[in-house]
Amino acid sequence: MKERKADHIEICANDTVAPGYCYWDDIKLVHEALPEVNADDIDMSATVLGKKLKFPFIVTAITGGFSGAESINANIAEACAELGIGMGVGSQRAAIEKIDKKSYSVIKDYDVPLVIGNVGAPQLIAQKKKKAFTAEMIGSAIDLISADVMAIHLNFLQEVVQPEGDTNSLGCFDAIRDLARKYPIMVKETGAGISPGTAKRLSGIGIKAIDIAGMGGTSFAAVEMYRAIEKEDEVRARLGGTFFDWGIPAPISLLSVGKDIPVIASGGILDGLHVAESIAMGACCAGAANLVLKEAMISADTVKRKLIMIREELKAAMMLTGSANITELASARYLVFGPTKEWMDQL
Repeated sequence: MKERKADHIEICANDTVAPGYCYWDDIKLVHEALPEVNADDIDMSATVLGKKLKFPFIVTAITGGFSGAESINANIAEACAELGIGMGVGSQRAAIEKIDKKSYSVIKDYDVPLVIGNVGAPQLIAQKKKKAFTAEMIGSAIDLISADVMAIHLNFLQEVVQPEGDTNSLGCFDAIRDLARKYPIMVKETGAGISPGTAKRLSGIGIKAIDIAGMGGTSFAAVEMYRAIEKEDEVRARLGGTFFDWGIPAPISLLSVGKDIPVIASGGILDGLHVAESIAMGACCAGAANLVLKEAMISADTVKRKLIMIREELKAAMMLTGSANITELASARYLVFGPTKEWMDQL
């Protein structure tokens, strides 16, 4: 497992793992030439999952479970704490299986205002010779990082391509529902988006939020493709290439999920303008992971500088739409063009 997690980080940092088209660029906020807003008075704060953030952004799940992950998570946590934004950790499977705990628990050294844990939906049910994680195991993962909410990630695209993938899924919905009765649970995709039907099913079982993690950001089919090529696994390499851009584009997933439950917009978010667009489209906040991965491999200050850029771009977008606060930004007018409009017309 440690080798696989290290492979994922190396590939995400050095190879092309995202489809070539940025669907967020199809969204255009309408310019307000007379905004009647002082930039210094703009309030970017937002309450997300019951926690006050200084601006509506989360560094979503990146890593954990191998030696290099501790410094990455520490750098992210320090930056998020200083800037007052949220953070998620990578899959805590390694911690639950007692392979590694420190790379996750290190974030408790920092006062991050919103901490999101992470475990895979496939681990909630039996997989071949592997037993399902119990509710008590999930509780221990929450305690390990003092998580405010536990994200159950849906990564079946990755599992299908991965040679050692867990591909049983029957029973995952019931397992998530049962956990939501015991703990604060949210559900997140991992790069393929959430369909309207799936969102509707999930919204009625007591979860706190959905992170759509739509297509357009990191493709874990691509990540596993590179691993398969390295291992000379022709079948898995072919699968990864075929499904490289599989999924629902993030803006489309965001629009189709509806407003019955808080939605975190992730999947190809590259700048603060994309964050602003996602808020206007109905998200409670935006998130990104690979956006700060290289920076997180260097230092907390490097991560902080990148996140400040995102914050200042968001502030500029708010100024140029006449939005004095996030509530007003949520009502800003936007237009949709290109392939994203074509998706909207058919989904």
